[in-house]
Amino acid sequence: MAAAVCRVGSSVGQVLAKTRSPVLLSLRRGQSSVSYAQSLLGAPETQLTILDNKFRVASEDTGHDTCTVGLWIRAGSRYEREKDYGTCFFLEHMAFKGTKKYSQTALEQQVESMGAHLSAYTSREHTAYYMKTLTKDLPKAVELLSEVVQNCSLNEADIEQQRNVVLHELEEAEGNQQEVCLDLLHATAYQGTPLGQSVMGPSSNAKNVTRQDLVDYINRHYKAPRMVLAAAGGVDHEELVGLAQTHFGGVPFNYEADSIPVPSPCRFTGSEIRMRDDDMPLAHVAIAVETAGVTSPDIVPLMLANAIIGSYDLTYGGDKVGRLHLSLAWFYLYILKKDKLNL
Repeated sequence: MAAAVCRVGSSVGQVLAKTRSPVLLSLRRGQSSVSYAQSLLGAPETQLTILDNKFRVASEDTGHDTCTVGLWIRAGSRYEREKDYGTCFFLEHMAFKGTKKYSQTALEQQVESMGAHLSAYTSREHTAYYMKTLTKDLPKAVELLSEVVQNCSLNEADIEQQRNVVLHELEEAEGNQQEVCLDLLHATAYQGTPLGQSVMGPSSNAKNVTRQDLVDYINRHYKAPRMVLAAAGGVDHEELVGLAQTHFGGVPFNYEADSIPVPSPCRFTGSEIRMRDDDMPLAHVAIAVETAGVTSPDIVPLMLANAIIGSYDLTYGGDKVGRLHLSLAWFYLYILKKDKLNL
């Protein structure tokens, strides 16, 4: 029933939102008395289109004057082979160093002239490139994203420069005890599998990665069925589909011979890692439990439970938790999610 309400209510909600109806305004003023079904009235409908090459386009139109548009690629560190660990992270650093059409300076000028924000990030499961911009500049934003992803110049001089940057970041990461703790958590929870590796990879790989390694990685992973162009805000879905067809309709969907990268199942093993250093004034502790996959119906209650548990910082103070005086330890409850391939 909730799904039906969502489908029907989405179009109604858009009308209410654009007209600033008293009905919607009264709902916002009385948040505590709004039912789940009523809240869905203001939720925009998610539209999905799949191009002929299996490239997916998804959008939600809120009617705003701004939007966020991005390209999400199923190509994170869990898809890397041992010799490739850290390649996706290195490639992220090369993303905005210039393309075949725009030099780094020209690319930065294009983004600045739009008053936009261009960024990227890499995780264990995927890589993302996205822009926040005015709705009227959506076509230009999609073009720039296409250039960054498909036509990155990968200049040798830039590679050497970014090699030093990556090595410096690896050194800094080693000094961040919280990040080290969470990396160790993955290492023991998914020991012996790609999910147990750090996204940044080892320094030895960063020192030896070549331009050809980066090109091979793109050719191996940047395929249409593994890409999603998603946008939210003032977005017309048909316009977005047209832009996707223009800029991504030619992205290949086939693989050479038997080179289809199929990630091996990443079993959840569990166990324990302790690194004792009595000279440290704090203890960093992380606990993980195996949970439902991101495609499971249980993921929503799980995320709600995660939000309820929340987080604690000693500097907050003033509440009941603050009086526990947890001054000697930071405690993190970290939930590891597994997708269908791992179930």
